[in-house]
Amino acid sequence: MRREYYSDTIANFLNTTPNEILGELVKSNDFALEQTQRDAWLEEINILQKALQLYKGSIYFEYSIPRMGKRIDVVVITGSTIFVLEFKVGENEFPSHAIDQVWDYALDLKNFHETSLKPKVKKNIPLHP
Repeated sequence: MRREYYSDTIANFLNTTPNEILGELVKSNDFALEQTQRDAWLEEINILQKALQLYKGSIYFEYSIPRMGKRIDVVVITGSTIFVLEFKVGENEFPSHAIDQVWDYALDLKNFHETSLKPKVKKNIPLHP
């Protein structure tokens, strides 16, 4: 089972039409699709296709956080940095609960997501037998 509705390299994302990306999001969505959600996805795609022009890496839309039972709007990985993006399309302010939501997602990825965990380093292993 995929954790995200859409994922690709940033390069491919930039070269894909918003309607094609929307089609992938819609196909992966298990819920009734409201017009507001469709419009929000299109706005997110347009914003990110402009903002990510100079970046390389990967992008994930609607990334599942199983422990919380929620989805991150967008995760962007570039280099060793993970960006957790929560869109509030149409909002004019950043309410504290929205900021807390992003912090919760970021902490969950850091502390519980298996591929985000740092490998354990074994100490006192001789370099030569």
